[in-house]
This record gives sequence, structure tokens and C-alpha cells, in this order.
Amino acid sequence: MVALDIFADPVCPWCLIGKAHLDRALEARPDHPFRIAWHPFQLNPDLPRAGADRRAWLEAKFGGKDRAVRAYARVMAAAEQAGVTINLDRIDRQPNTLDAHRLIQWAAIEGRQSLVVEALMRGYFRDGRDIGDPATLAAIAGEAGMDPAVVARLLATDADRDDIAARDADARARGVSAVPTFLIDRRYVVEGAQPPDLWLRVIDDVAGLVARRPGA
Repeated sequence: MVALDIFADPVCPWCLIGKAHLDRALEARPDHPFRIAWHPFQLNPDLPRAGADRRAWLEAKFGGKDRAVRAYARVMAAAEQAGVTINLDRIDRQPNTLDAHRLIQWAAIEGRQSLVVEALMRGYFRDGRDIGDPATLAAIAGEAGMDPAVVARLLATDADRDDIAARDADARARGVSAVPTFLIDRRYVVEGAQPPDLWLRVIDDVAGLVARRPGA
């Protein structure tokens, strides 16, 4: 198997779109050689732990309502093309995602990491759930097959907060400056929400390399 390390934030719309494109390619190549792991990258680490009003936050980030609308028009067009749903009218909060990344890390231990990432993105962008809220995160964990009571207890502690921050900092130190960023076999980088056709070529190329490895 070949490592496919994905640096992403579950509130990043381009991560949602990029995941949809990758998923489509993986479905077309069910014998793909990838072993997928998700890694933390907080787009907005300075947000308060309770998050912020999303409309006010977006307007401040983009310099006014009109600029925010224009910025998201491109996102919405790309989401429609990718076949993913973004219901902006349902999203009230811009969450701090530190706890969401903690949940993603714990999900990896149980082999449910991709399921949890999918549930977080769907919950936020489609359903407007506040994925910075511990109760919401525990519920999402339960829906993905984890024990919600255990997750709730862990979220009430400081477990792995420093580790997530350190991994995020390490990613930035190694050159990750935006998400999604995909690292293939610890060597090759693919940046951004690339279309399924590109991923199909990558999968076929990587599968060919694997087949030519000694002992394959």
C-alpha cells in the first residue's frame, strides 16, 4: 500500500470539494493502492473556542458583504460541479476546529477516520451543525460508529490538544500553506481540489510504480 496523507480542515469548502473529487476517482478504481490518513490543519486557529457568528466573520475576513458573496460564488459553482451540497443559509457559526481535529485523530485509532471526516463535512456544510460544539461532535462520533459517551468524556479534557497543535505547526513548517494538500508516498504533493480525471491518472501511475517494485 502507498500512503496518501491528506491535510485538511473540515470547515474548508475546498477540502469538501477536493474530497468529493478524490472519492469519485477512488470509486472508479476500487483496487487503488492508497492507504489514506487525515492530518490537522486549522484554517482559523485564532477563532475563539466557542466560534463566531459566521456572517460577521465572513464579512470581516473578505472586507464586506459583497466581497464575501463574490468569494463564495466561486465555491458554490465548484461544489455544484462536484455534486456536493453546501447550504449556506443553515450555517450560523464559524467554529474553531481544534476539537473536530481531536475527534478525527481518535477516529483513526478505530479505523473510522474517513467516516468521521465525511460526517463532519456533511454535518457542517449540508446540515449547518456547529462542529465546534462538544455535544455535536460526540453525536457525530456516535453516528460514525464510535462511542459518543467516551468521546464526550475525552472532549471535556485536554487530551491531544497540544499534539494537534504540534502536528499543525509541523505541517506548516514542512511547507503546507493551504488545504487541501495531498502527500503521496511521503514524496509527491498534490495541492488543491483537483478533478477526478487528474486523480485517475495519479492512481494509475502510482499503481504502475507499485507493480514494478521488487517483490510486488
